[in-house]
Amino acid sequence: MTGWFVKSVFLTLMIALIAGISPASARSKILVMGDSISAAYGIQRDAGWVALLDARLSETASPWQVVNASISGETTGGGLARLPKALEAHDPEIVIIELGGNDGLRGYPVSRIRENLDKLVALAVAGGRRVLLLGMRIPPNYGPRYTSAFEAMYRDVAKAHDVRFVPFILEAVALNPGLMQDDGIHPTAEAQPKLLDSVWPELQRVLDG
Repeated sequence: MTGWFVKSVFLTLMIALIAGISPASARSKILVMGDSISAAYGIQRDAGWVALLDARLSETASPWQVVNASISGETTGGGLARLPKALEAHDPEIVIIELGGNDGLRGYPVSRIRENLDKLVALAVAGGRRVLLLGMRIPPNYGPRYTSAFEAMYRDVAKAHDVRFVPFILEAVALNPGLMQDDGIHPTAEAQPKLLDSVWPELQRVLDG
């Protein structure tokens, strides 16, 4: 009788421990592969829109965990070089790609940027992963033909791979000096909730499958 009781208590404790550990370890991952816009350049990292996304998901007891693999100054070429290892290390179910802005600011050929974006999305969707592509716009320094082609390539890549996309992540803040840092390129900490709000509707559709 005593032996049975001890075994019963032990089994109950093991079940409780497993129940407590499993949800956290089984959380599905969202990988964000971006540049300074997603790396919270010039502000505290935990104030950036990616950290706010993770907090919003946590507040709703969501099974999703956000992994931020964004690096300031990153290009599509750099992201393409890093993505395979990031996918292997984190095995995400969803990949958010926010790249291309630095390529455009440097005047790289749009055809080259689009080719890299195409490869990034193709690599991310392999294995059934879901992808959200975040678009960017650039100042008209290189003329209307370049800026128009640059803006259109996000839509074209998203359409080619049948993935969701946000046309311009900075839509709600780019023309508001009070929400941009002194360089006129990077949003302030106060702007980060608006960036998240720009991403959220499309991301919800991705989360819903």
